[in-house]
This record gives sequence, C-alpha cells and structure tokens, in this order.
Amino acid sequence: MRKIFIAITMAGLLFACQKKEKTLMTASKEKKDTAVAKSPIHRMPKPVADAATIMARKEVPILCYHQIRDWTAADSKSSKEIIVPVELFKAQLKILADSGYHTILPDQLYDYLTTGAPLPPKPFMLTYDDTDDDQYNIAWPEMKKYGFKGVYFIMTVSLNRPKYMTREQVKQLSDEGNMIASHTWDHHMFTQYKTPLDWETQVEKPKKKIEEITGKPADYFAYPYGIWNKEGIPELKKRGIKAAFQLSTKRDPDEPLYTIRRMIASGNWTAPGMYKSMIQTFHLNQ
Repeated sequence: MRKIFIAITMAGLLFACQKKEKTLMTASKEKKDTAVAKSPIHRMPKPVADAATIMARKEVPILCYHQIRDWTAADSKSSKEIIVPVELFKAQLKILADSGYHTILPDQLYDYLTTGAPLPPKPFMLTYDDTDDDQYNIAWPEMKKYGFKGVYFIMTVSLNRPKYMTREQVKQLSDEGNMIASHTWDHHMFTQYKTPLDWETQVEKPKKKIEEITGKPADYFAYPYGIWNKEGIPELKKRGIKAAFQLSTKRDPDEPLYTIRRMIASGNWTAPGMYKSMIQTFHLNQ
C-alpha cells in the first residue's frame, strides 16, 4: 500500500512539474513574441512611394558649396561662382539660422521622399563637393555655431593631398555627425562611364573606401559637374547607391531619387541674394 501511495505521489509531482514547465515555456514564448513584435528590427517597413508620389512631395532646399576662401587676383569671373569668400559664407549661414532653418541629412530626406516621414521645421541641406580642406577648416567650425550638419561629397583620389582633406579629417567629420558620401574617384564625367572598369573605379571603389574610413554606409552619390544620364542610374542601383544628387536641371519623373536637385551657393551673391534665390529655386512659401 505504501509503495502504491509513493508511486501516486511521484506521478503527481511529475505531472505538476511538467505542467509548470509548460506554463513557463508558454509565458516565455509569449514574452519573446511580444518583444520581437515591438522590436524595430521586426517591424514591417513602410512601403516605398512610387515615383509620382515622390515627385509630388515638396522639394527640400539643398545648397552646394565648393571652395570657401577669399578671392585672389588669379580667380576668373566664372570661378568666383563656386568660390565663396569667408565672411560671405558666414553671412549666408547666419541668415539661414536667423530665418529658422534646420539642416537635415540624406537619410532623413530619403525617408521623407519614400515614406512621408516628418522633417523639422524649415528643413534644408548643406552639401560640399570636391574635398577642399577649407570645408573642414572654415565651414565646419562655422556650422557648429548653429548646430548645423552637412554632407561632404568627396573625391577619394584627393585624400591627403595638399589643399584637400585628410582621411583623419573626413573621419572626424563623420564621427561628429556629418555624412560622408561619394563624388567619384577623380571627378570623371558620369556620362562617360562605359565599361565595368569605369563603374568599379568611379563608384564601387570610392564607396568602399569611404565606408572603410568612416565605418558607416556610403549610400549616396553626387554627379561630377551635376551632369547625369538616365542610362547610368541602373548601374548606381546595382552598386548600392540609394539616391543621387545633381545640380539645377529638372528631375527625371521616373527616377526622382537619382536626380535630386541642388543649388550652387554663388560667391557673387550677397547673403540676402542667396536666400532669395533659394526661396525662388525651390518654390518655398515664406
């Protein structure tokens, strides 16, 4: 009788333990499923808008700078368009800050264009082409006064050369919240890329080099001279470029993400003149 009682007791304990283990496993699974559902990694991504929807969204003003230095006697009239004297550059940033503008970076612009994600009030973008060291020595300290961040489209061939930024400066700009993106290896005209070697040299290798320096993705591209052709856009897509920036020509209605417009901030404009031109170019309501 005693043996029967012990056997029944042991069976009961085993059943209770199994039930408790099952309950704990169920609770653990439910907790894990809930955590997974809430995790940003497992959230369903928003569908990307079609080209017509992207075209219909209001454009964000994007300024393009090259050299920021005082003019010399050797500077031609045409070169002064892309050489902005130091005090004028400072005045141009100040008028934007005083007018309530906030800088955004390409990831924010991409999310806005493709999903309608919100942007800060009066968004605009500061971009710099060609890797000139005055973009680090002059532009960046001035930008920090206003909490501005920018996009530096660099030519990787120029790194560590006289009058150009070093790898260390590029890394610092990235570490301090700016974005480093590609402007090709050596500024070779985009419309002249014909062979696989051209695409490797001008797009693939610079992208990898930037990622090696910054430790971050280099998903964006600026066309040399702002000149692009539609035939080359599929090649950019193949190489992981999410969006590309031109200058002032019309966007392509089929490829608006790869023909994003920018405006050169001319050294021949006063700060109010630059501001007025930006308002007109991007059809802003003030």
